[in-house]
Amino acid sequence: MPNYIFFTGLAGSLVLVTGAAWPAIKDVKHPMKSTKNWLFAIGGLIMLTYAILGYQQGGSIFFIFLEILVVIASILMMLNTPDIVDTPIITICGLALIVWSLTLFEGYNTIFFIVGLSGIGLGYAFEMGTLRRGVALTLGSALIALFSYIEASWIFFWLNVFFALFSLGNISVDAQPGYRSVRAFQRQLDQIIGPI
Repeated sequence: MPNYIFFTGLAGSLVLVTGAAWPAIKDVKHPMKSTKNWLFAIGGLIMLTYAILGYQQGGSIFFIFLEILVVIASILMMLNTPDIVDTPIITICGLALIVWSLTLFEGYNTIFFIVGLSGIGLGYAFEMGTLRRGVALTLGSALIALFSYIEASWIFFWLNVFFALFSLGNISVDAQPGYRSVRAFQRQLDQIIGPI
């Protein structure tokens, strides 16, 4: 892989990680005025470019599918579309990409990608700050990281490991924005199923 492709992926990853670490400002009037949102949108576009360049050098087409879903979700986020509009769009796009993935089935490792993409698609579609969104994004990112490991795509591997851990850390137990604690989640599980 030529250096410019690697550095494109590295730059996109750094922009996305910076976006994840950037503090969220609650009183932003529109998503387009949020630095955090711009970092996610720009990072997604750079990673789509990286995926396309990687595919042209013999990489997996599935990373293009992943980044297409990320870019669509970013566009809807920046346009501030209501959930009643963006949820069906993300769901339909995610399903279309999953069906396309099934037609390109390359082996059983493709299943990790398909299930991971499904989780990420559902996570984007679910309401922010909910337990199911956090779980879907965590499991989806973890499965994409596993697929990336099998494909030896290290930038996608480490990026998805980061986002799996980041999503796990942001799981909201009671669906209240700002209340995020893995320990509280564990306490709730202990109440339901008993201590492990």
